[in-house]
Amino acid sequence: MKIATRIAFALVLCVQNAWAQSPDATAQRIINHEKFKAAQTVIDKDYDRFVKEIIQLTEIEAPPFKEEKRAKVYLDMLRQHGLTNVEMDAEGNVMGIRKGRGNGPLLAIAAHLDTVFPEGTDVKVKRSGTVLSAPGIGDDTRSLAVLLSIIRAMDAAKIETTSDILFIGNVGEEGQGDLRGMKYLFQKGPYKDKIKMFMSMEGGSSDRVTNGGVGSKRYRVTFKGPGGHSYGAFGLVNPAYALGNAMAKFSKMKVPSSPKTTYSVGVIGGGTSVNSIPFESWMEVDMRSESRPELDKVAETFIGLMHEAVDEENKARSIAQGKIELKIDLMGDRPSGETPLSTPLIQSVSAAIKAFGMNPSYGMSSTDSNIPISMGIPAITIGAGGRGGRSHSLDEFIDVEKTSAVRGITVSMAILLSVAGLQ
Repeated sequence: MKIATRIAFALVLCVQNAWAQSPDATAQRIINHEKFKAAQTVIDKDYDRFVKEIIQLTEIEAPPFKEEKRAKVYLDMLRQHGLTNVEMDAEGNVMGIRKGRGNGPLLAIAAHLDTVFPEGTDVKVKRSGTVLSAPGIGDDTRSLAVLLSIIRAMDAAKIETTSDILFIGNVGEEGQGDLRGMKYLFQKGPYKDKIKMFMSMEGGSSDRVTNGGVGSKRYRVTFKGPGGHSYGAFGLVNPAYALGNAMAKFSKMKVPSSPKTTYSVGVIGGGTSVNSIPFESWMEVDMRSESRPELDKVAETFIGLMHEAVDEENKARSIAQGKIELKIDLMGDRPSGETPLSTPLIQSVSAAIKAFGMNPSYGMSSTDSNIPISMGIPAITIGAGGRGGRSHSLDEFIDVEKTSAVRGITVSMAILLSVAGLQ
């Protein structure tokens, strides 16, 4: 009898362990849990506040390198939500801890504070029915409000997690920010070496999972020369011609379609007047690849082409007053990498998405997750849910129709709990 009892007990343990270890079973347990359902009800009742906070945050401009005003407001919001260790780090990221039991690895989830729009951009939100439009409202202000809504719902439902969760509003995701917020967080800040799992949140559907980081290199290339009067100094080397030749060479550069590799000239400038040979012409370029070796190869080819253009201009015209000189400055360097689909993080997140009847789609992009992914830390970027479009344009918009908005927040909360653990 004792042997039979032991066997039965062992079988029960096996079943319990199998339940605990199955991501699908864990996800179903979470969404069927009475506390999760209570939190979902809170999200529904909290809808008006959620929309109000989207508008409030959107109307605080947050241009690259000047996110401080919005950061201070968000810092105060985090503090009002009862998080501990609420602080702004030396780079400008704001964050706070929602304490769990502390039995699991520290999980961080972030949405970025900055937008691509320069200082002085009109960020007043316009509303047409359930559609809100304003620069930066979807990328990434909605996500900031989603995080606040999740914290309130979890608190109201008295949800306790296995892991502590670090909620972050970070700087420097866009453009020339070059992921400076994440670089500081993971490489220098107070949570260096402490964060073991990471999720960032961007605009987009709830079934989208970015598990790969597209690497990029960005350069500012400057061609300098003696300059002079367009008529009196005619025949001297011209930086504008060197720039044009360089652009033409760059535009014909061959790159592989797989791994996807791209390049572009984004901004050009220089010169002082229409009747002057410029003493300086410049361009800013962007190169990206899913593969770091391919990215390095493209960058090397690009630099070679720039030198070729300079040499050709110096041979084509007079250098009596001086040669064309080349200056190449690295503006940005985003690392690449991939979190394998087999990792427990992605297995848990995928199960949570499937529990709502959706099929997760995986892909690569350039997001805040690039930094932890490149360091070997399991990391992904998830969608905040809901419909939107025209990202990075002055008429950027989101749709805050209540049913889809509440569902988006609910799915995000389930994803978070699938990783942090619901006690």
